[in-house]
Amino acid sequence: MLIIGLAGGIACGKSFVAGCFEQLGAALIDADRVGHEVLDQSDVQALLVSRWGSEVTIDGKVDRRRLAAIVFDPDDDGQQLSELEKITHPRIRYRIELQIEEFRDMGAVPAVVLDAPVMFRAGWDDICDQIVFVDAPIGVRRQRAALRGWKQGELERRESRQLAIDEKRERSTDVVDNAGSEQKTRDQVKLLWRQWQLPLG
Repeated sequence: MLIIGLAGGIACGKSFVAGCFEQLGAALIDADRVGHEVLDQSDVQALLVSRWGSEVTIDGKVDRRRLAAIVFDPDDDGQQLSELEKITHPRIRYRIELQIEEFRDMGAVPAVVLDAPVMFRAGWDDICDQIVFVDAPIGVRRQRAALRGWKQGELERRESRQLAIDEKRERSTDVVDNAGSEQKTRDQVKLLWRQWQLPLG
């Protein structure tokens, strides 16, 4: 079973590429979703409230938007984000590895795709056999971020806390250009699938 990691800049279209791999027969692990589950754990919530106070909660539960506003504060030097990651990343990795082993034990899928925006920052690239860099120009990514409701400059602000785009590309084994049509992206994903000699469903 092949483990395929997805890397790229914010709003590059990793989710779409992940869906292309799913259509070919891969299983998907969404690290963001796993992260949300971790934030819902009572012990994690207690740690976050202990560190940042009840201002990060709504109705007794951690609110991701309030937490993000703190850890991505442009006036902060990244220290608060690092503190959050020390709490969450080990727990997220544990859950990711558990899911991979479950898929491996079932033997039902030829590949697992790990969609993790902080792949390299968190050190999860060592879990993967192949890492696909999803490429898209900054102008396209800004447009996509705006569709998410992000304010101007938010993409750059968040991306400044991640590994540089060029380094992500260099540390990846393959590149998919996601700036063109959806069909062109699907064709590139299918080509990689064949190169890796994975069975077509």
